[in-house]
Amino acid sequence: MMAFRGQRPAQSEEMCDAAAAVVAARQGMEQPLTAVAEAFEELARGMEADGGELRLAPFGDTCALVSVLFSSLGIAFKFAESEYVTKVNDLIGASKEYATLNDILDKDVENDSVKKQGSHSRNLRRVRLGLGLIKALFEQFLATEGGSLYDAATTAYGQVCAPFHSWAIRKAVGAGMYTLPSREQLIMRLNETGKQMI
Repeated sequence: MMAFRGQRPAQSEEMCDAAAAVVAARQGMEQPLTAVAEAFEELARGMEADGGELRLAPFGDTCALVSVLFSSLGIAFKFAESEYVTKVNDLIGASKEYATLNDILDKDVENDSVKKQGSHSRNLRRVRLGLGLIKALFEQFLATEGGSLYDAATTAYGQVCAPFHSWAIRKAVGAGMYTLPSREQLIMRLNETGKQMI
């Protein structure tokens, strides 16, 4: 199990609880891709039952599961994984105070802190970007049977994250793409077969 990086040494009790929740959510996932898909389906059902409101606690728990997909991509995505986990931890901690995603957005709008570094709204945007990257990567991966993970990841990164990154970050990510596992290695790490993933 990976250690959670990117957190400040002096963490609040809530942040420690949030990190523990992320670890607990990821333990025992024999087929993480399947577990993530099922968790998002359950989240959608809950949202329908709540009249379109997205509850923050189950959203944070579901997003925590996605971190195992980042870690399965190896060193190329370690920075993205660390960033993602830190932001998910923030949302899990915020769920002790706020019931829904709309609650944190409304509060940050009221405080004029939507774009402020460290705000829940900004962290939510970063989590959304991470989810978008993983979604695009696996869509590319599945659409090109026999294609390389390198091609899928490069295309996904170019579509989702590159427009928001500086030239230096784009170059570093590009170099890191060469360390991605092979298609077969990724399927093995996820404990999925090719047929299960389709």
